[in-house]
Amino acid sequence: MSANNAPQPVKLSLPLEYQQHLFQELRAEDELVVIARGLGLMRLVTNLLHSYDAAGNNLIIVVGAEERENAWIGEALAESAAISGAPKARGLTVVNTDFTSVAAREKMYAKGGIYSITSRILVVDLLTSLLDPETITGLIVLHADKVIATSLEAFILRVYRQKNKNGFLKAFSDNPDAFTVGFSPLATIMRNLFLRKASLWPRFHVTVASSLEGKKKAEVIELEVPMTDSMREIQTAIMECVEVSIHELKKGNTGLEMEDWNLDSALLKNFDVMVRRQLDPNWHRVSWKTKQIVSDLTVLRGLLHSVLALDCVSFLQQLDTIHAAHSPQPGSTRQSQSPWLFLDAAHTIFDTAKRRVYASNAKANAKSSIESLRPVLEEQPKWALLAEILEEIDRDLYFDPPMRDDSNGTILIMCSDTATTRQLRDYLQTMHVEPKAENDAKHDKDEHKPSGAFMMRRKLRNYLNWKKEFAQVSNALLTENQKALEGAIDPRIAQGGYKGRAPANKRRRVRGGGVTGTAPGRTANGSVAQYFEKPNEVADLMDEVQITEEEANQKADIIADPLEDMDDYFELYEMQDLIVVHAYDGDQDEHVLEEVKPRYIIMYEPDAAFIRRIEVYRSSHNDRNVRVYFMFYGGSVEEQRYLATVRREKESFTKLIKERASMSVVMTVDSHGVEDPQEAFLRTVNTRIAGGGRLAATAQPPRVVVDVREFRSSLPSLLHGRNMIIVPCMLTVGDYILSPTICVERKSISDLIGSFKDGRLYTQAETMFQHYKNPMLLIEFDQNKSFTLEPFADLSGNLKSVNPNEVPSDLQSKIVLLTLAFPKLRIIWSSSPYQTAEIFEALKTQQDEPDPVAAVRAGLDKDMKAEDQAFNLEPHDMLGVVPGITPKNIKNLTLETENIREVANMSKEELEPHIGKEAARQVYGFFNRNLIDID
Repeated sequence: MSANNAPQPVKLSLPLEYQQHLFQELRAEDELVVIARGLGLMRLVTNLLHSYDAAGNNLIIVVGAEERENAWIGEALAESAAISGAPKARGLTVVNTDFTSVAAREKMYAKGGIYSITSRILVVDLLTSLLDPETITGLIVLHADKVIATSLEAFILRVYRQKNKNGFLKAFSDNPDAFTVGFSPLATIMRNLFLRKASLWPRFHVTVASSLEGKKKAEVIELEVPMTDSMREIQTAIMECVEVSIHELKKGNTGLEMEDWNLDSALLKNFDVMVRRQLDPNWHRVSWKTKQIVSDLTVLRGLLHSVLALDCVSFLQQLDTIHAAHSPQPGSTRQSQSPWLFLDAAHTIFDTAKRRVYASNAKANAKSSIESLRPVLEEQPKWALLAEILEEIDRDLYFDPPMRDDSNGTILIMCSDTATTRQLRDYLQTMHVEPKAENDAKHDKDEHKPSGAFMMRRKLRNYLNWKKEFAQVSNALLTENQKALEGAIDPRIAQGGYKGRAPANKRRRVRGGGVTGTAPGRTANGSVAQYFEKPNEVADLMDEVQITEEEANQKADIIADPLEDMDDYFELYEMQDLIVVHAYDGDQDEHVLEEVKPRYIIMYEPDAAFIRRIEVYRSSHNDRNVRVYFMFYGGSVEEQRYLATVRREKESFTKLIKERASMSVVMTVDSHGVEDPQEAFLRTVNTRIAGGGRLAATAQPPRVVVDVREFRSSLPSLLHGRNMIIVPCMLTVGDYILSPTICVERKSISDLIGSFKDGRLYTQAETMFQHYKNPMLLIEFDQNKSFTLEPFADLSGNLKSVNPNEVPSDLQSKIVLLTLAFPKLRIIWSSSPYQTAEIFEALKTQQDEPDPVAAVRAGLDKDMKAEDQAFNLEPHDMLGVVPGITPKNIKNLTLETENIREVANMSKEELEPHIGKEAARQVYGFFNRNLIDID
């Protein structure tokens, strides 16, 4: 298929019908493409770029690409150029912070080609006309869902569209969820992108469905794995803790939009982010307890995943560390512990997790009543099933060899993260190693089933050693606690909720009359206590899991290998003998499928996007058969989360389709709308001309000099939106220069606190006064947060008496000290970048335009002309109030004399040539006046 405008045929790798439709659509017109995850967005982008690259005379900019996407596009373009044999293709050039030299960039842009440029560099190059917007053939915007009104990308597109009306603009996104938040989100984003047409491609699109559901469907076997009872108990208990936490949040923060705050949405990926976003505007007023619960939700949702993903020993270890992290600091009251630790459900979590690893076991001989512990080491149910699947594949290959096709016969196992890949690798390597059991006689050799016993015993040994060190650290903390508690005056504190073992005379009462050995007790304040095994229990456990002969014979992992005699020892594996374990990795999974060409795919954990990638892979290749095993825990959070993701994506697309149907046409040809010349004239006329004001009726738009580092913020974009010319420069003094006399240093709240800490602000204020007449400090708040400085939170959590380390830093007093040090420093308080843009516009009226060259030189040039020399402020101000000294003659005096003492000791005759006769008389009279003389 040849591209429409390209002079020579281009070979594309778009085998499926919907991909070809999309490609033709994109070549024909500008549009925003929203496509379901997993349907091959990057393949589409690379083919489109290749079709322009092959022509060889285009300058195309890719905006918003991440590092890995750059690598992908680069590889794909090189490959396509080789296949098409396009002599003019030049591939992708990535311009990031490594390309610092301006001259090098200018040369590159002149040559043309395809460039992926970071947004900050691109916006500065466009504004300084290093890259002339009119020479650009077109822009490709990735991650279009991130283009909000204040983003750098929106700024880039506005500059581009202002100067270049003919270049193309194509935007892509594979995240439909982002287009469903807020009021008419699709129209808003399209307005920011200056596009009129949206093209939506969900999985249920007719063309997509027919492309993927043809004759070549992949063979899928769904396997629902039942969870063990203890896993189910732990999951239910964690869910209960989550539910209680959400209920507490609702109770404490009544004024918020809380329809979504329920258990169902708590399973989704970004629930804690959602809650935090809603609390953000009042985060400084929120009570200490609410902040604690929000962080607890993150921990609990992590645990929900860990129960299913980690083995029982690692899960117990994680619980130990969580418990230690949530225990109170020395000398603090019950206040600082997480509310969920006081629930019965928390007790269940800790107790059941421990029972999965080891249980107590009364000894047979009557002499010792001491309990001993025996390892239980419950295995994850999916492991056994995985071994079974692998056996089945082996049998299939042996008894029913598949037809030769283009697949490699490799087995690919996909799971959610690298920790799980390591766990599976260990399991698969050791599942046939059987530690010798005592009851060997009963064991029939033939019946050996694959098991993770060897791996689990090794993990338990490591865990017990780790716990020993952990206990030592805890004991050290306990002694610190004791000291802190003895010194505490408050009787409530003296009872103290400390962790570790209770003193001998205060043995814990165990709830429910269980055996002391296994149930985690409660501390004096009612939270779950940390449990440490007694030394003899540990010894028993260690005996149980000591290294057997078989285990000792296992090869250790090779840590480093010099690879000297490589050819003698190593050979390449045949692809069909390989089992590849890989973690889900977004778009990169497409590469994995293409390179490994698996015959069997085992999805150890469900992932909607990957299922589609398999569909696309299978439909794209006639001669590659694939069998997919799809595993999930029945009735688990994992299954719930997977179904919720699929449902949400479908709902998002449905909403988008509805909005597109009812959307008015967005007029986006001109980035500002056409402005009437007379209006432009009137905009610059100041109506308050009375009282000697001057008529500023120049129709030239106002200009602002901006420091290059400021482009991280959204303010330059908003100033540009108000028809100001932005001049990016490398400034030493100030961030924004509004006029020859006005210099502004912008600080966000976090920045303000930081620059007070390291004293940077004081020196910045000092240098601003040396070079400018009206320095200003702009304190800018976030538009989504409250416009207040001081937290009004209830101080229950951080009273000085309870915890002296948590005293809030007093920002206001530091600002007062700053204004005392620099009385002439103006402070501008702004509630958001939008308001700042308005303030700047008001400040610029009646002012001259700033000179960029002078702004850059300020603070840099030591060889300045005498009249531009900076003076020491205090003596200068002091001299300024002496009678007879005026702003005109003070400069001469300061240039000719070294200090005030010299001026005070000068005679009238010496002063006269510098400041004139009358002024000399007044100055001399002032310095030589007798203090006691009353006249």
